[in-house]
Amino acid sequence: MEALNGASNIRAAGAGAEENLENQDLSFLQTAVSTFLSEYGWYLLVLCGGAYFLIQHLNKNRPSQDHSSSAATSQDPTSVVRRQEALEAARQRMQAELDAKAAEFKEKQQRMEEEKRRQKIEMWESMKEGKSYKGNAKLAQSNEEAATSTTVLKPKADKKPLRSSGT
Repeated sequence: MEALNGASNIRAAGAGAEENLENQDLSFLQTAVSTFLSEYGWYLLVLCGGAYFLIQHLNKNRPSQDHSSSAATSQDPTSVVRRQEALEAARQRMQAELDAKAAEFKEKQQRMEEEKRRQKIEMWESMKEGKSYKGNAKLAQSNEEAATSTTVLKPKADKKPLRSSGT
């Protein structure tokens, strides 16, 4: 009998353990989740928002890429040929403009070099004659300034001496 009583006690104890397991619900999960959200809630919210905007951005770009590739393949060959001819004509126009600008620049550079060469020749000739080229240029500038300005500057008479005379 003792064995039977002991076995019944064990069963009762075992049945109580099963009852405890059955009575436990998900309340421990609720406390864990609430603790996690209280500590990291704002970070989680910002992360979710960033993921949402990233997905929206990627989805916005994807259809345009798919649409453009399908549109290019579905066009008829004559429109493709016309578009390529138009591109080639535009390239030729741009190249012609560039060539014209390059020719103008080259022409301008040649004129500048010719002017410099002419000035050097004039300077050499004036030096042969015994004149100073720079002196001639200064005289020409001073003659032009004198012709344009009619007022004569007067030197200041009441200048302060830079040093005292020692007294």
